Amino acid sequence: MKSEDGDWQKFEQWLGELRRCVGQKAASRLLFRGQENSEWPVETTLERNGHRKMYFADYYRLITGMGPAVHAFTGVSSPTYDPNLPKGFSGVESFFEPDRFPSGPHYDYMAYLRHHGFPSPLLDWSRSPYVAAFFAFRYANPQHEKRSIYAYCESLTGCKGGAVGEHRIRTLGPYVRTHPRHFLQQSVYTVCESLGVNDNWQYDSHQEVFENARPGQDFVWKFDIPSTVRVKVLRLLDEFNLNAYSLFDSEESLLETLWVREQVFRSPA
Repeated sequence: MKSEDGDWQKFEQWLGELRRCVGQKAASRLLFRGQENSEWPVETTLERNGHRKMYFADYYRLITGMGPAVHAFTGVSSPTYDPNLPKGFSGVESFFEPDRFPSGPHYDYMAYLRHHGFPSPLLDWSRSPYVAAFFAFRYANPQHEKRSIYAYCESLTGCKGGAVGEHRIRTLGPYVRTHPRHFLQQSVYTVCESLGVNDNWQYDSHQEVFENARPGQDFVWKFDIPSTVRVKVLRLLDEFNLNAYSLFDSEESLLETLWVREQVFRSPA
């Protein structure tokens, strides 16, 4: 992981250089992620809720089991639990299956859950560095001295190496039938997986992969920006209509945007 820091202007210069050096030649496109505290590790919400090494089978049972309640209150349907599906969540052979979990309706459902706050093994990224910047600077927290924007490239060549069963990051594409905010935020997801006890597939740590990446793959760059420029950055993004309302399209996000425009932007810096 390569780390740099500077102000917003330096960030945009860094971004341009990164795109010129990597974006043109890389087999995988650059993805971006914002975090509101530069000292935080890169973690999924599942990890943050104390389940770093949760088995695929356990997570599958959890999300399908609560499906009727989700449908009753939201109208969103979850896949019906299939007792045969977890049989594919173990063994080295399943690593090479073309339709690995989650895919199809399971991926649709898991993306929906991720966007609505349910702890998820999906690590969310955006194809836009400016969407990532919004999430880095969204909240005012004086305890956070610096905010971070990450750039990730899965592979420069299109191939990935490593022993089967070791920590491995896999990218899940942008086209999925899920909530509109997935598209508003230009979302893409990654999962980190490994073989656990009795060769059962489990979710694992992105951070460990980033810190011990193999040559030619899983490149991560981190740029830290002082929190003192938060209002300046949010005002700039809002001029391009990039704000909470444009990214979430809800009543709550509308009121959040109005507060920022009418109070935060009008207050002395």
